[in-house]
Amino acid sequence: MKKAALFLCLCSIFAACSGDSPSGTESPASSTAEAPAVESSSSNAAKPDSTTKQEESTSSSKEKSSSSAKSSSSEPEHSAATESSDSSHDSPASSSSEPVSQSSTGSSSSEQPPAPKSSSSLSTSTDDGKCTNCDSYTAADPELTDNGGKGSVTTYGSITEKETSLGGACNYGQTNIQYYAAIHVNVSPGDNKGPWQGGAACGGCVHVKAKTPDGWKEVTVRITDRCPDANCGVDLGGAPASDIMGITVGRYYGEWEFVSCEGVDGVWGDSTSLWVKEGASKFWSIVQVRNPKDMVKSITITGVDTDYSHELEMVVGTENFWTVPPEILQTDKRYRVTVKYRTGEDDEWNIKGSELAEEQANLYLHEHRN
Repeated sequence: MKKAALFLCLCSIFAACSGDSPSGTESPASSTAEAPAVESSSSNAAKPDSTTKQEESTSSSKEKSSSSAKSSSSEPEHSAATESSDSSHDSPASSSSEPVSQSSTGSSSSEQPPAPKSSSSLSTSTDDGKCTNCDSYTAADPELTDNGGKGSVTTYGSITEKETSLGGACNYGQTNIQYYAAIHVNVSPGDNKGPWQGGAACGGCVHVKAKTPDGWKEVTVRITDRCPDANCGVDLGGAPASDIMGITVGRYYGEWEFVSCEGVDGVWGDSTSLWVKEGASKFWSIVQVRNPKDMVKSITITGVDTDYSHELEMVVGTENFWTVPPEILQTDKRYRVTVKYRTGEDDEWNIKGSELAEEQANLYLHEHRN
């Protein structure tokens, strides 16, 4: 009995211990296991979110800065002007909210605007043309350019009387042209590589600019002569020399280019005409164009009622004249005389062939149009 009672007592104690163990064991284990898991999850989630936001913010700032820099470099003047104009309408809060734009404006405004273009096509440099001892330029061979040259600008004639041209080597005779000049024959002495070319430059106009104590001064002149000076570039008549040199005449540094004479004051002595040289007859005649709109490139005679056509040749030795064929001089048939210029439209006369045989005849264009 005693053994049975002891056995029953031990079983009761074992059953009681066995029922407490699951709840007491599971609760602490569950609490301990779950808490760290929650903390770890919360901590790990917060760190990536914070890093991502910082990276996105940095990336966004870089993109704004890059975009602003590109805009500033591609359109510096427009960007600077636009932002400067808009800033007067922005509130302080608006201005302070866009530091990248302000930085871009600062960078853009530090750039220099492009230099203004020269009003003359002769010089594209920033040289203002001011000089000292301007009348003492060292004599040197002139330099040819695409449509003119560079070198010495000198003068002949009176700068006080401002005499009109006497025609010079171009054989124009007494004229009323006030703005005239001689052009160089050579580049190096004796090479005949200058623009004169046996009188082919006659009648053309040249725009000249020269360095002076007051900067560049400019004038346009008609070529009526050739330079006698081996180092000449352009030798100005009295009136244009006075405009550039004042009373301090000498050898100046200058640049020049050939231009049309149309619309230029001072280079016209009369209306455009064909002039027949003295000594002409029905057996021989040479002609020239006086007061042309530019230098003459060719003269062609064609029949009005026939298929005759002949291009005149420039006379060798008698500068600025063209030879007329004798068969034209001996008839009263009508011809068209077409003059082609270096620039501008052609001029055309309608005349009788015999009119070109009358010495010193001055056949005005306005009287002999079709």
